[in-house]
This record gives sequence, C-alpha cells and structure tokens, in this order.
Amino acid sequence: MATPSATLGAAVPRSARVVPHTVSPGLWTLAWRRLKSDKVGMVSLVIVVLYLVMVILSALGLIANDWQKEVGVNYAPPSFLGAEKVVAAPDETPSVPAVPGGLTVPIGGGTTAGAAGGTSPATSSGAPAAPAYQSTIVDPIGDVIARLRAGKLPAGALPPETAEEKSVDPLAQVMSEIRADQKVAKAEKHETRLATLPFGGDKWGRDVLKKTVKGSETSIFVGIAAATVATLIGTLLGAIAGYYGRWVDDFLNWFYSVFSSMPGLLLIFAVAAVLQHKGVFTIVLILGLTGWTGVFRLIRAEYLKHKAREYVQAADAIGASNARRMFIHIFPNVSHVALVQLSILVVAFIKAEVILSFLGFGVPVDVVSWGSMLNEAQNELILGKWWQLVAAGTAMAILVTAFSIFTDSLRDALDPRLKGRAGA
Repeated sequence: MATPSATLGAAVPRSARVVPHTVSPGLWTLAWRRLKSDKVGMVSLVIVVLYLVMVILSALGLIANDWQKEVGVNYAPPSFLGAEKVVAAPDETPSVPAVPGGLTVPIGGGTTAGAAGGTSPATSSGAPAAPAYQSTIVDPIGDVIARLRAGKLPAGALPPETAEEKSVDPLAQVMSEIRADQKVAKAEKHETRLATLPFGGDKWGRDVLKKTVKGSETSIFVGIAAATVATLIGTLLGAIAGYYGRWVDDFLNWFYSVFSSMPGLLLIFAVAAVLQHKGVFTIVLILGLTGWTGVFRLIRAEYLKHKAREYVQAADAIGASNARRMFIHIFPNVSHVALVQLSILVVAFIKAEVILSFLGFGVPVDVVSWGSMLNEAQNELILGKWWQLVAAGTAMAILVTAFSIFTDSLRDALDPRLKGRAGA
C-alpha cells in the first residue's frame, strides 16, 4: 500500500542544516601565535618590557630620583667587596724645621747656636752632636716669630703691615671668606658617608646603580624617539616614491643616494659638530634625520609591489583618493616591515648615543647616560675602579642583546611565508 507523500512529509521532520562559519585569523593574530611559540623570543620580550617599565618609573621620579646625591665616599667599592682598608704609611725621619733668627735644629736633637756663636751640647750618650743643619731660606717674618717665642713681643703687638706686604696675595681675603663659608656649611650639614655602596660609587661618591638606572632612561628614550623619527621619515618618503613613481621616485631616489653614500657614523659626527649644541633632543634630531635611508628603501619596494594589486585597483574603482589608497589600503599590509625596521633602529641608535656621549658629542654634563658613564669610567679604570664600567656595560649589553633577539623573532613571526609553521 502506497503512503501519500503528504503523510511522509509530516511523519519525517526535516532538521535544519548548520553551516559552520569559519573566520580566518588576521596577520597580527597569526604573528602573535608564532611569537608565543618562540620561547627565546618571549624571554627577550619580557626583558625589554622590564627595561621599559624601569624607564617609565625613572621618568616619573619613583626610582633613582636622587642619583646626584653624594651618599658614599669617593670611589666607594661595591658592598660585596667590602670597604677598602687604609694602609698607614711607614714612619719616616721627620724633616728638620728651619728656626728663625739664626738658630738651627740638629739631626740628633737639641738646639745649637748658629751664626751668633755658642757651643753644641753633647748627646745623652756623651758623643758629640751631629753637625747642625743651617737653612738658607729667607723668612721675612722669622725675626718676629723668634721674638714671640722668646716672649719679648706680646701676641697682640705685631708690627703693622706695610703696603708691600698687603699686596703680596690679592686673593687672601677672598680665600678666607671661602674657607669661612665652607666651615659654616660643614657645621650646618653633618652627613655620614657610606664606606660601601650596593654596586660601588663614582669619584663624587654617587651611587653607580642609581646612575645606571637614570642613564638607561636617557639612552633608551633617545633610541626609541630617534628610531620613531627615522621610521616616520623613511615610511613617508618611501610611500610617496613607491606610489607615485616617475619623476617623484627619481628625485627621492637621488636624495636617498646622497645620504646613503656617506658613512652613517661619520655623517652623525658631522651634523653634531655643525650644530654645536648638546642635549637629548639634539641627539634625537641628529639620529632621526640621518637614519631613515634603510626604512625608505624597504617601504618604497613594498609600495611598488602593492600598488598594482587587485584590492588597490578596486579602491581606485570606487573613487578612493590617493592618500586613502596609500595609508588606509596599502600601509596596513606593509606595516610589519616598518615595525621590524623600528625595532632594528632602536638598537642601532642606543649604541650610537653611547658612542656620541663617550666622545663628548652627546648629552650635557648635568645629564647622565650610559655613554657618559663609560666616558667617566675610562679614567677610573686606570685607578682600578672598574664597577662603573661594568655596571653601564652590562646594562647596555643585556638590553641590546634582548632587543636584537626580539627583533629577529618579530621578523620571523610577521613573515607571511611562515604560515605553515607551528602555532600558525
């Protein structure tokens, strides 16, 4: 017996078919997954973040705010070495003072008569006294001192000074006022300086550890700020040259060739010598205006490749302007190149700032950086005071190494050819 089709339709209900909706992860999501799978890259990222947190806390004055305070003795050694032992000098034969008025003091003791005559007393052992030492130095107030010692001249009855005697030392009154001010300052301020500091002290007794923290603020700020300026200049010029082409590209390529034909460090020194002005922002401008060439070359090549892609032609078809196509459509697809170049320039400019400050073209005297610390340490190393050199050099080496490893990991994570790698 046949079953009507209506009955079959009512007896067997149809279940709704669920179509899975899959969202493809974006570039930055895939990059973060790849970066998390790189253990060494994550460790280097943590180190870089800790340095950045230290710089922020130092800039806010929460740590190392009193780095200029002289809390220790001069060249205070690190605490793990202990205080330096003061070695007393061996006893030496006392020098023979010259006695005014013709009197002399013999080497063996006792007073003998000089030119005025008299006998030399014998020593306690009965031997004759050693020959007397007669000074030939002329003492202008020797007679006055001799009369004071003999009691013939009261202490307050010194002869009046002549005009020639008053004009002997024109700075005597000024120096006496300075000494009086120093005595008052010492009397008002009684501070006990520490014999040792956690990582030693410099020649003024300032804490080297606090100087290293404060110096990291200057060096890292210069590196990040100068790298940002150079990346912005290189990205802008590279985008214009790669997108417009023709005579614009020719002119900017000529401008790029002029800058890249000169050695980078020599160009930095030349600009620093011309400006003749020390300061943090001056170093940022010098490094930023001379370090954009590598970013320009890479961004220009990316724009030349992307401006002929279908999505850019579609944006042109719907009426998007040139600026919108350059920075809204193309730039997000080449931003990873700019980010990698930014991180590379940070490392390069930190080292450049250290070299400039070490050679005297960097920060002013009242600003501390890793380069200025190394400049001071070269003189201290001759005296055997190595802790400032080790502190600044170790801090810079750790940051530069961690930033370089993180840059390599970031470049690998943003490489679109590595989509099949684990974690993608």
